[in-house]
Amino acid sequence: MNAPSPDHRPDWLVPGLLSLCAADSTSGREDAMLPALLALLEELGAEIHRQPVAPNRTNVLATWGEPKVLFSTHLDTVPPFLPPRLEGDAVHGRGSCDAKGQIIAQLGAIHALVSGGQSGLAWLGVVGEETDSAGAEAALRLAPRLGGLRALIDGEPTDGRLATGQRGVQRWRLQCEGKAAHSGSPELGKSAAWLLLDWLQRLRQEDLPEDPQLGAEIWNLGLLSTGEAVNVIPAHAEAHLLARVLPGSALGDRIRALAPPEGTVELLLSEPPDRYPELPGFVSAAMPFGSDAPQLRALVPDRTVVLAGPGSISVAHTDLEHLTLADLDAGIALNRRLALHFLES
Repeated sequence: MNAPSPDHRPDWLVPGLLSLCAADSTSGREDAMLPALLALLEELGAEIHRQPVAPNRTNVLATWGEPKVLFSTHLDTVPPFLPPRLEGDAVHGRGSCDAKGQIIAQLGAIHALVSGGQSGLAWLGVVGEETDSAGAEAALRLAPRLGGLRALIDGEPTDGRLATGQRGVQRWRLQCEGKAAHSGSPELGKSAAWLLLDWLQRLRQEDLPEDPQLGAEIWNLGLLSTGEAVNVIPAHAEAHLLARVLPGSALGDRIRALAPPEGTVELLLSEPPDRYPELPGFVSAAMPFGSDAPQLRALVPDRTVVLAGPGSISVAHTDLEHLTLADLDAGIALNRRLALHFLES
């Protein structure tokens, strides 16, 4: 199915995206987008259910008949808020592709399907995907409303390809304890900073595995702190690592094995990797990011899930974030094809 031409693009599509992006719904204040979102859903004739998650944070479920296919994406964006603008053939601003552009691409597909006589559709917007996944956790309590689902289509910027899966996420805290001393007499102390930096360097030299479907295992040194004054040998040092891990990962074992006697290790977060099915007639590819799909797929009795949507992850979370109107049209067509695949199966 080809993407709709600009001449056949619904009049509400681009204004709808701009209205969603005009609301600062950075994580923790997702309800700022509710007025614009609910207006769109009401215009599309949805039956709407609100699910409070926390103050100023509400999941939204919209249905058209008894749901068989569930579209979903997240309502929150990363900071800072960047107001939207339509420039040439693209919408720029925070959320334009991650993930308010996904909302519009999914609602555009639902509009086309409902206008063509289809039913059995649902849409779910969840809070907190960028931070705590509180919305996805709460959404599992909506299962009684979604007992007949055949598939979940989770929207993220994948350049229109179906994700083959996603790596797991682990967050580690590494700490070293030394002995403080005057900086002029370092032999009287023990630098926790050097202990930690040497530990991290040993870890950097480790070979990490790769997976043909999920990509390479990687870790990032995101936070590093040590010392209290420039003229004191630091007695404490701490690092926080975020890792994207593969099935059967041995990263934790290697972190512990390479630790100095003065080092301690704590696993703060662990989310498992996941694999997604490939569908005939659709292009699949490995993706470098995570999503709520591993949790939300539990809403589907047989756990069938697709992770796909328009736009590029390379501009998400940056001040260059944008979504071209051509990609938006292609995203609508992709979502429509995916829904029909499951509705007609």
